[in-house]
Amino acid sequence: MLLGSQLRRLREARGITREAAGYSIRASESKISRMELGRVSFKTRDVEDLLTLYGITDEAERNSLLSLAREANVAGWWHSYSDVLPSWFPTYVGLEGAASLIRAYEVQFVHGLLQTEAYARAVVERGMKGASRSDIEKRVALRLERQKYLVSENAPEFHIVLDEAALRRPYGDREVMRGQLQHLIEISEQPNVRLQVMPFSFGGHSGESGAFTILSFPESDLSDVVYLEQLTSALYLDKHEDVAQYEKALKELQQDSPGPDESRDLLRGLLQLS
Repeated sequence: MLLGSQLRRLREARGITREAAGYSIRASESKISRMELGRVSFKTRDVEDLLTLYGITDEAERNSLLSLAREANVAGWWHSYSDVLPSWFPTYVGLEGAASLIRAYEVQFVHGLLQTEAYARAVVERGMKGASRSDIEKRVALRLERQKYLVSENAPEFHIVLDEAALRRPYGDREVMRGQLQHLIEISEQPNVRLQVMPFSFGGHSGESGAFTILSFPESDLSDVVYLEQLTSALYLDKHEDVAQYEKALKELQQDSPGPDESRDLLRGLLQLS
């Protein structure tokens, strides 16, 4: 995505159309669009030809961008889990691992970055009915591997609003749910985690369209991305007007929900009731 964004910036600075750029590398306009969105792999020759077309002759700048192209084609650590993942999800894992700020709203279950192993297993078993035990365990292992990023040296800021429904809907037995609530209380005290609970008592709110995640990146060239998971696919929105609507909805959710301290008290109350 970073390389694609850089290539788009260089093309637009020269006033070159996507069609003309595609012609220069023996490709279609739609391929240039996919390249600029970071949704296809990059051939070194194509990047070299595009840089020449865009008038980039400085060796240092060319080498920097060509190095980025090589890095873009290296499979991420999650590649080894691809056999148990839906086709659209590896893209999300890569984006999540590159984000400096993750903002999310969840209503069906606890966000994957906050799930305990037992709760994650119950969720995966429910979603992968008929799958082999090894496939289920592999999916759980991926979820736990993703969570390491949240407590790493370069951990992102994570702002999450959990609907009370996600906390009351049981996955696993009573002990699984108690363990999950206790984990949420503990991890909500991490300095990079801001956890809020949208209580039933509030009534209707701005999260009426369902769960979503907004990913922000440290590179200024990269726009925020909204991730929307569906039953058989996922949407990645990066147009400014789309992102702005979801940012507005999340801001309202945060304003309407109790703050982190009050939300921890709500979690403690649910734990006592469980």
